[in-house]
Amino acid sequence: MERFCGVLIEHFAGNFPTWLAPEQVRLLPINDAVLPFAQEVEAKLKAAKVRVTIDGASEKLGAKIRRAELDKVPFTGVIGGKEAEEGTVTIRSRVAKSKEGSYPVAEYLDLILSQIAGKTLPET
Repeated sequence: MERFCGVLIEHFAGNFPTWLAPEQVRLLPINDAVLPFAQEVEAKLKAAKVRVTIDGASEKLGAKIRRAELDKVPFTGVIGGKEAEEGTVTIRSRVAKSKEGSYPVAEYLDLILSQIAGKTLPET
């Protein structure tokens, strides 16, 4: 079993597909004012069995995005005042670049669940 895991890690170089990634989504609220909405989105994703975390650090957004990229998180959801007001999440994706944009929370969840259920590999 250990060898198989080693082969997977080596093959993907840590860039696991969404269904295999230990952290599938990281939510990035841009300030403390939108943190309650981010927690609401987190609860909906967790209810659907998505592995999600919130980066609530009080840093610049660019630093949070960079950290998510270095951690090789498949989906990053940026949440600002506009998104919280409209009930949407802006997607940045390491695995599905064609899917980037702003989505209502339900559509965002459907997109992630389709990546997980389909056991798709990252686009090249």
